[in-house]
Amino acid sequence: MRLRAVLIISAALICGCVTNLIGAGAAEKLNVLFLMSDDMRPALGCYGHPLVQSPNIDALAQSGVRFDRAYCQYPLCNPSRTSLLTGRHPTTTGVLDNTIDFRAAHPEWVSLPQHFKNNGYASLRCGKIFHGGIDDAFAWDQGGDPPRPDNSPRKRPDAKQRVANSDRFVTLEDDGQSHGDYNVADRAIRYLNQLQDRPFFLACGFSKPHSPPTAPKKFLDMYDAAKIKLPKTFAAVPAAPKGFPGVSITRNSDLFIDRPASEEEARMMLRAYYASVSWTDWNIGRVMRELDRLKLREKTVVVFWGDHGYHLGEFGKWAKHGSLYELGTRVPLIVSAPMAKEKGKTATGPVQALDIYPTLCELCGIASPSGIEGHSLLPLLADVNSKWEYPAYSVAGNAANLGVAVRTRRVVRQYIRCDADR
Repeated sequence: MRLRAVLIISAALICGCVTNLIGAGAAEKLNVLFLMSDDMRPALGCYGHPLVQSPNIDALAQSGVRFDRAYCQYPLCNPSRTSLLTGRHPTTTGVLDNTIDFRAAHPEWVSLPQHFKNNGYASLRCGKIFHGGIDDAFAWDQGGDPPRPDNSPRKRPDAKQRVANSDRFVTLEDDGQSHGDYNVADRAIRYLNQLQDRPFFLACGFSKPHSPPTAPKKFLDMYDAAKIKLPKTFAAVPAAPKGFPGVSITRNSDLFIDRPASEEEARMMLRAYYASVSWTDWNIGRVMRELDRLKLREKTVVVFWGDHGYHLGEFGKWAKHGSLYELGTRVPLIVSAPMAKEKGKTATGPVQALDIYPTLCELCGIASPSGIEGHSLLPLLADVNSKWEYPAYSVAGNAANLGVAVRTRRVVRQYIRCDADR
């Protein structure tokens, strides 16, 4: 009897918070459209970038709350995405590189899309959500990969393969119909048309602007390399700034691998990256227009998130790997909830990617599973000036040599923990 009373009280509290946020008119279940982009730092119009054209993401920011200081928990795809999708810090998941499947060590955990599936939602995936080659087969009704029998680690590409795949811009014909990201948007549109009469959790993951930066020529033509300014901290080769440990700026793993970058090449690469961002924005716009055409916007929570930051020549680095600087860990995050009181506003306090899991659960009236380590962002969605005292933690490295960054409203701290420090 006591347990039943507790459950009733908990459900009432959840409903009360959501009603306070979006008003009394949202009785039916809310859908979730989760938009992801790979290697996209906050180089967007809505984040104040003077050149990048991102009208669709900017419009999404105007319909919801933009989080100005959102941080990933690890500046690398698999650890970052695993942290968000399990709601746990990388030091809890044990996923500290791109080869490990969290299911191997934690088969009992319930991932974010799996949790929605377990609560009556159609759960669908298109594109990269978990890391490439690693997926949660239990999470999806459609679009998922079959489980690997032994959860074996993925093989890393060798350096020559990375160079061959990464150090040039790829120009696409027409609107980019030959590329996977165009097809990701197409599949998302098809799924939306299938799901008009059932609550859904639709995760739509774009691979760009991940290296090599890729876009149709018309997006490249939007930018003049001669007008692009190099960062003040630009350097031809990677090197930590004075006073920082050398290990805080590791060698390039994406672009300009093992060779210096000239200023002319750097401007061309920045142009390519910006074009790739604008093409990703264009594909996101295709999905959002279909959501509006189907009149689903007023019952759908839309989240846009970039999985980690990215250096574009700052301190000579053209990658994200190992970077606990703002450039490596700060990400774009926008949450647009139907009928929300706060629209077009900015929350300035530090938040974490792993806060997204409990936020979506609370918005949709679903209790979070036990073990979730993030905090719901509902107070900030209701009032961007709400008190928010939680810090943001990011790590990089491995268990023996772990770099840690702590962000609060006032302080950014970084240190490298090595075996000798213990």
